[in-house]
Amino acid sequence: MEIDQQNEDLNNWLPVTASRKAKWWYSAFHNVTAMVGAGVLGLPFAISQLGWVSGIVAVLGSWVITFYTLWQLVELHEAVPGKRFDRYPELGQHAFGPKLGYWIVMPQQMLVQVGTDIVYNVTGGKSLKKAIELLIPSFAMRNTYYILIFTAIQLGLSQIPNFNSLKGLSLLAAVMSVCYSMIAFVASTVEGAHHHPASYGIRSQDSVDIAFDVMNALGTVAFAFAGHSVVLEIQATIPSTPEVPSKKPTWKGVVVAYAIVLLCYLTVAISGFWAFGNLVEDDILISLQKPNWLIAVANFMVFLHVVGSYQVFAMPVFDGIESCLVKNLKFTPSLCLRIVGRTSYVVAMHYMVGHETTKTLELSLDCILDLDNRWSPNRGFSTNRWSETDRPSSQNL
Repeated sequence: MEIDQQNEDLNNWLPVTASRKAKWWYSAFHNVTAMVGAGVLGLPFAISQLGWVSGIVAVLGSWVITFYTLWQLVELHEAVPGKRFDRYPELGQHAFGPKLGYWIVMPQQMLVQVGTDIVYNVTGGKSLKKAIELLIPSFAMRNTYYILIFTAIQLGLSQIPNFNSLKGLSLLAAVMSVCYSMIAFVASTVEGAHHHPASYGIRSQDSVDIAFDVMNALGTVAFAFAGHSVVLEIQATIPSTPEVPSKKPTWKGVVVAYAIVLLCYLTVAISGFWAFGNLVEDDILISLQKPNWLIAVANFMVFLHVVGSYQVFAMPVFDGIESCLVKNLKFTPSLCLRIVGRTSYVVAMHYMVGHETTKTLELSLDCILDLDNRWSPNRGFSTNRWSETDRPSSQNL
């Protein structure tokens, strides 16, 4: 009984489970923030590598697969009556056993969370730099300092006490992601309406180049749908009762979020490729060079989005760090412990960015995340472990 009480007290302090007062629409914008990232701006390039039909099929196929696996995860959150799997390692322990389950799942989730935050450090700095350079061409400052500004902002935001308290920041990030997607869509449509020459064949002609383009494009599409790694933690913030289990409001939010995702992804992918054909850049905002002020605004929106999305992906890491410090190292839960643990994480992420060449870092992490998103807690876990857990009824879909 004493151990159960200690675990309950710890859960009431840890950031993922400290507050369970979220509404269904919190689930909607948390999922939009996690899903609709800067990867959407690379979808026109992916279609140029695959071609019209194959490209659209790849986007729609990924949408259907991730929508289905997300439903599975929502159902699994309370698959055992009276128990909630608030974190991925907890679900892994139920499926594979206390030790094996933890070490199978935890490293994969942390790889996605940490890798995404490192990429967002770079993306945030580059987007802010691009926005300022477009608005003030005479102003010159190294990208390193823009990344430092991004890190300084994260040092402050990382002290937000729990996941549910992120709602305002996450809402802002979700709105920004939709806005820069719509800017890319409208600007591409206007550009395409000028009827300048464009070729809509695939980019490469050599069979080897085509093979690599296909793999790269599928990786780009997979990365654009990388948002499953926080779904259990998002659902953990939703209250649950026997009459209204958490899966009902969570699923309602997911449906809204995925409708927004489909709108953003298809509009940007189709309009961008239609406007520029196989000459489209790997970031549609690079192809859209004018008007300067609009592209600057879009880049600043990307910056604001990754500021919020960084925290959404970091919260499960904070939860893991603080849980380890209290459970394993026997620290007493306190504000000081939280400040030191979270500050150390943010500084470590900046240190990793500062000691790698920016382009090399982005390419390597993109490869890691693309591969991990194909079999990880994000997707593969829910579909591969039905034999170890109760399969939810498809009638609930």
